Amino acid sequence: MTMTRLGLLLILSSPSGAGKSTMTKRLRVWDPSIRFSVSATTRAPRAGEEDGKDYYFRSRDDFEQMVATGEMLEHAEVFGNFYGSPRGPVTDNMNAGVDTLFDIDWQGGQQIKQAMGENVVSIFILPPSMAELEHRLRSRGQDSDEVIAGRMSKSLSEISHWAEYDYVLINDDPDKCEAELRAILTAERLRRTRQPKLTDFVRSLNKEYGDRS
Repeated sequence: MTMTRLGLLLILSSPSGAGKSTMTKRLRVWDPSIRFSVSATTRAPRAGEEDGKDYYFRSRDDFEQMVATGEMLEHAEVFGNFYGSPRGPVTDNMNAGVDTLFDIDWQGGQQIKQAMGENVVSIFILPPSMAELEHRLRSRGQDSDEVIAGRMSKSLSEISHWAEYDYVLINDDPDKCEAELRAILTAERLRRTRQPKLTDFVRSLNKEYGDRS
């Protein structure tokens, strides 16, 4: 008998440079069925961006209405624009047994946990050291010393919330970190609470034995 499980909501957070984007890509290569949560935003589309693929582009009034009616799992205002995670697509994925991956910070993660409870699995990725984190940021060759200093300060603030996550991984070896992510996802998929048909299956075992006795 094939068990139909509920899809889980996988929150992946880390300071910039700790490897979150790399781990997200690796996880989706390992299992292409994982869906990436598409955010809604009130900002205007940029060249080449598609509604429903890159973002759900909404007017400010529409976005605020979605928040008021509980259609947003989490939301925040950034530089004058709203961003958030619509509930509908995530719920559809969960009911279809499809996992949804969120690339969000600790504040968004807390909001989603409050909204979805035990369906959420949160993972925080730490760098092996602050020196290595700074090295990774500098090796990109994109930011000034001032910007990097700001990112490092923000990283310390984000790291201070590590204990609020279900799992915490140290990304000192990308292959090892990926293997640990796979192990977490595999185990969480097998949780009893994610298998709504398990009760009926056990009842069928009891009935099968009863019919033979």
